[in-house]
Amino acid sequence: MQTIHRCAIFVALLSTMALTRGAELGPVRTASGLVRGTISATNDPVQVFRGIPYAASAAGANRWKPPQAVVPWDGVRACTEFGPACPQLPYPKESAFYRDPEPQSEDCLSLNVWSAAVGAKERQPVMVWIHGGALTRGSGAIGVYDATALAKKGVVVVTINYRLGPLGFFAHSELTAESPEHASGNYGFLDQIAALKWVHENIARFGGDAGCVTIFGESAGAQSVCALVASPLAKGLFHRAIAESGSAFRPVPNLAAAERQGALLTEAAGAKSLNELRQVPGEKLLDVASSRSDGRGGPNVDGWFLPEDALTIFAHGRQNNVPTIVGSNANEMTTLSPVASRPKTLKALDGQIALLLGDPAEVKRLYPAASDDDATRAYLDIVGDVAFTLPARMWARWDIQAGGRAYLYQFTHVTSLAASAGLGAPHAAEIAYVFNNLDRLKRPFDETDRKLADTMSTYWTAFARTGDPNAAGLPEWKPYDAQGEPAIDFGATVKLASHVRQEKLDVLEGLMQKRRQAPAP
Repeated sequence: MQTIHRCAIFVALLSTMALTRGAELGPVRTASGLVRGTISATNDPVQVFRGIPYAASAAGANRWKPPQAVVPWDGVRACTEFGPACPQLPYPKESAFYRDPEPQSEDCLSLNVWSAAVGAKERQPVMVWIHGGALTRGSGAIGVYDATALAKKGVVVVTINYRLGPLGFFAHSELTAESPEHASGNYGFLDQIAALKWVHENIARFGGDAGCVTIFGESAGAQSVCALVASPLAKGLFHRAIAESGSAFRPVPNLAAAERQGALLTEAAGAKSLNELRQVPGEKLLDVASSRSDGRGGPNVDGWFLPEDALTIFAHGRQNNVPTIVGSNANEMTTLSPVASRPKTLKALDGQIALLLGDPAEVKRLYPAASDDDATRAYLDIVGDVAFTLPARMWARWDIQAGGRAYLYQFTHVTSLAASAGLGAPHAAEIAYVFNNLDRLKRPFDETDRKLADTMSTYWTAFARTGDPNAAGLPEWKPYDAQGEPAIDFGATVKLASHVRQEKLDVLEGLMQKRRQAPAP
């Protein structure tokens, strides 16, 4: 006990004096054992704990099981390096999202903590980041997610890993049969719930307030946020939500359909039973799944994590109603849409619109394309609004209809580099601004960029603190209402806007509703 007391005094002293790069900190006692962290590599007074396990390894017999409890350890665990990423295939090298591979393992269920709290008696708001990557890629260790700058603004930040692809979202009749809840699939989402339970149990030791937790994420991370807001299993584990460029409103299969997909993947992997499939190397499963259109896996309405699809839950006001920030970027699809799949002619554009929405004439009036040269631009705008801008507005509307409060935004800022490449404000462009991490990208940012990053990170941390993003010195951000439709425009100048793309979204929403109500062929 004397050793622990001396270490606590040492941590408090380090936070008020010049710090040494990489100095070790701790220990901090978690429910599973003592952990030791480091000072932020930037020499800021921020403590960083990397690779803390929040669940047991998901390998072997634990593959395709809900996250299992961590086996407690003796002594002090050095949490100074990130844990391995969950197994995944890399992005193609030509992708805008390609990065060098990280070490991978099925023993990947770990999280990372950034805290500038002085001692465990502080109770700072907690922000839990859920990474994107189409539920098939990513980790909590990516450089732009370094939370030093956010922690300096008075919040404790947690980034997490969760199971991905066929290892995270695989349903099978044998799995359903062995489950006490008669459910399978959605393991990646169950991992996120386990991480939130870890936060609830342990974050006070890091200076965080378990009663003031914000979940935030981008793309598939925003989809995860939406799914958690929809799930009764997550009720009470968080108190605010931020969704950047994503939702869970797309159609998802029911459990029986997901089980059929799982049976096909089992056969393709050369396994005759679930036991055999658990012995197949993870790398082979990823390769087999990537070769099949139905092999990636994804959420399903399992009757446990999701009793209904998220769209139905929100539309009927049955979600976990918490204050929300939700929004999208102005040009989401310029980095998301494969070049080969984009229509190059007006005729091809008509075909794509008919396939997606069923009414080329009305859509083309709102997204005019005068020649073949305009076809790709119109297509990217349409798909971006269908997939991102419209769901953000729907989410905000459903929240206020349920008696909640929502803040809508659109990120429109175009960097000099993005402008030269014709990308506009593409998918994921806002992340570095939210984390105030422009320097991690090593790109030509200017004072306008830096001011915007400081502004966005201040809005996000103020929201985590109070459920209201407004803060002194910032433009007023009014909560969304269906009449005025206020939204913040995060451009070179941050300003309040209204009725963002209203006519287009009204038409698209009507067409999408017709397609959902149409009888199945």
